[in-house]
Formats: sequence, C-alpha cells, structure tokens
Amino acid sequence: MPRGVRREFAYQGVYRYLETLIVQAALDPVGRLPSLRDLAQRLNVSISTVQYAYTRLEHEGRVRSVPKSGYFVYSSTALAADTGLEASVQGTERGAPLACDLPMPAMPALDRALLAEERRLAREVSRGIGGRRLLGEALLRNALAVRHTRSSRQCWSAEDVYLAPDLQALLETLFAAMGLAGSSVVVASPCCRRILQALQRARVRVVELPLDEQGGADPEDLGRLLSHEPIRLALLPSCLSTPSGQLMPVQSQQAIGRLLDRHQVWLLENDLDSDHCFNAAPVSRMRDWVDPHRLLVFGSLEATMGAEAPYAYLLGRDESLRRAFGLRAFRLPPLRQQALGTLFARGEIDTHLHALRGQLVARADPLCEQVTQHLGGHLSFTRPLGGRGLWTRLNAPVENLRQALRPVPGKILFAAPGELFCLRGRYRHHLLLAWAGGSLDDLGEALELLGAELDQQRT
Repeated sequence: MPRGVRREFAYQGVYRYLETLIVQAALDPVGRLPSLRDLAQRLNVSISTVQYAYTRLEHEGRVRSVPKSGYFVYSSTALAADTGLEASVQGTERGAPLACDLPMPAMPALDRALLAEERRLAREVSRGIGGRRLLGEALLRNALAVRHTRSSRQCWSAEDVYLAPDLQALLETLFAAMGLAGSSVVVASPCCRRILQALQRARVRVVELPLDEQGGADPEDLGRLLSHEPIRLALLPSCLSTPSGQLMPVQSQQAIGRLLDRHQVWLLENDLDSDHCFNAAPVSRMRDWVDPHRLLVFGSLEATMGAEAPYAYLLGRDESLRRAFGLRAFRLPPLRQQALGTLFARGEIDTHLHALRGQLVARADPLCEQVTQHLGGHLSFTRPLGGRGLWTRLNAPVENLRQALRPVPGKILFAAPGELFCLRGRYRHHLLLAWAGGSLDDLGEALELLGAELDQQRT
C-alpha cells in the first residue's frame, strides 16, 4: 500500500508540473513538451509515472502524442510533424495562413459580453450554487442543437451534440469512431489544410472533388466516381466553399444529395464558415438534401467567437459517436460553456454575426480593389461571396511561388500558395490572400512588394 500511495503522489506532482509547462509551451509555435525520459530525469521519477501523467492529459484533450516526435500542446499551430503533408510546409510556409486561420476582425463587444457573463456565473458559484459543469455543457449543447434544427425532418437534440477542445481533436475522434482507416472519402477541393491533415492521420484515402469558380461540383463526375469507387463518406461544405469564398448553387446541392442517397454515402457537412457569408447564411444548405440518418455536421465556435472559444462541435446520431466521445471525456471550461450557451439563447451571437459580416465585407471590397490595382497583371479572381480571404489565380506560371511569398509582410497581408489546400498539386497556380486590416497604404505597399517578387519568379 505505501508504494502505491507514493506513486500516486508522484503522478500528481508530475501532472501539476506539466500543467505549468502546457501554458508556457502554448506560446511557442511548435508547442513541444519534454520527452518521457527527460521529464523523468528532471523530476526524479519513473518513466511509467510520467507516462501516466501524459496519458491523463491526453485523455483530457490537452496534449497530443505524435509518433517518433513526442508530446505537443493541442493548441499549437505547428503541432504534429508526423505526415509528409505537414513536413512539406515546415520552414517554407511557417506562419502561412490556412483557410480556417485567416485573420478575424476584432470583436471587443462580444468579448466583453462573454467575459461579463462568465464573471456573473463565477459570482454565483462563489455563493454556493452547484452543478455548473453539467449545466454549462448541457446549455451549450442545447443551444447548438436548436441553432441547427430547421424542420421536423431535420431536428437535433442536446444528446446529438458533441464538443471537443478544438477542431483537430474533434475530427480525430470522429474518424476513429467511424473506423475510416483504409476507406475512401470524397472531399470538396480546395479544402482547409487542417481537415486534410486529419484525414491523412486517420489513414483515409482522399478522393478530391474539384469545385468550379462558382463553388459547385459536376454531378456527372461525382456520379461516375460513386459508381466505381467504394466511397463511405463525402466531406462537403454546408453552403460556402472555402477558401474560394463562393456559394454552392442550390441545383448542385440537390444533385449531389440525390447521388449520395442513391449510393448510401454518409455526408459529413463542413459548417465551419457558413456564418461568414456576406449576405447572411443562405436558406439552402447541403444537409437539406440528404437522408438525415446518414448526416454528420461539424463546425467551430472559433469561427463565430474568435480565440476566446476555440471549441469544435459535431452533430450526429450514430451510437458509435456516443461511445467514442465518452471514452475521450473532453473537459471544457464549464463556466465558459455556460456563458456561450447563454449568449446563444439570448440572441447576442446573432446580433454580433450581423456586425461581423459587415466587417468582413469592409475588408473584402478594399482588398479586391487593391489587388486589381496593384496585381491586375499578375492575378485574376472571382469576387468572393463570403469568407476571410481572396482566392486568386496566377495569370502566368511562377517558377517558385513559395519563394516569392517569403518577403511578404504577414502582419499586413497573409498569403499562402494554393497547393496547400489539396493533396495532388492541383492548385499550383493559385494564391490565397487575406488582409489583416489597417492602412490601405500599407496594404498597397505589401501588394507592390508581392508583385515585384512574382516578376522575379516568372518562368
């Protein structure tokens, strides 16, 4: 018995020490934590004790183990150099934005409302009102269920909603629950790199479905694909195609929905960017045209709330999801969950979204004008109908696009090569641009610099 007690206290000490390291490592671009051996030597404990502490943190969704690399903080942007896809970016596109990492307009009013609600709840807890963790989670899950319910045919309950600390943790848990390893998945292309990384880690065969300049897909191509490939899942945008910023036409949604139902393929709907449509969310979404029994929907509160709420959510009714998320046992801050649920219930989130859309348009219009003025000879584009970036195509081939982007000041103009948003090199002549806001003169100077670099790299 004394031996077991001593080991328990050792584990608790390692666990507390790791909590301090997690805070420090989260500020680092890589977010690497000490190895098992290094930490065991540093704290004079056994490797098994350190392993147990790490395992506990991993189950809580706070750290992640990367084979042959070590442990990393989950929130790290450079987490997991464990795939060739990620390795191709290290060093050359460090800091290059992904479609879901592009700059968001400041949201001070919403941040103040969230923090004020959280402080109010904290005061209630200090007065002895219990059950906040359970109530907070239930309130947020119910708010998300209500928000996605559109009809008696397509309705959700709180029990159908699953929460995770971030998008990566959510997708990994989902893909593991569905047993997708070795399966074929259709993915709308171009696609957010985080999603592509998660699919590769799940050892999924990705079949890219190119979207046209209007955000639609060719139903005939998809039909032939479904007839000849054993596709289990289709990962498609809800309505707004990212990073192109175009809306999927209703006719395309309908045709794809009929094909998915005919071949009994699951739809995993990407709802990350639906709230960023410039003219409010469209009435029609991809989920409206499929069998609700083979429907999964995922999104992130970060796209709505910013960095104060990096949490991801999933809607689905399959029993395997309940088991998988139950085993992971993600622990999200209870007061933050309750505060978010309250803001949803009071309609404050929708009020904020109306203002956010206005700010997104206020960035998109000047960016389009400036790109036309300074880079009209280099780039062409279709004006976006939503999103935070501008998807462009090079008018002439460039020998080394990555090299041309290196001198571009990332604090003003975010730029990423199009090949980051696919697996087959399909978009080598595309470029994603985003303006972080600020002076138009600074934006013009950054675009002029980009133009000069593109001139030097022209083949």
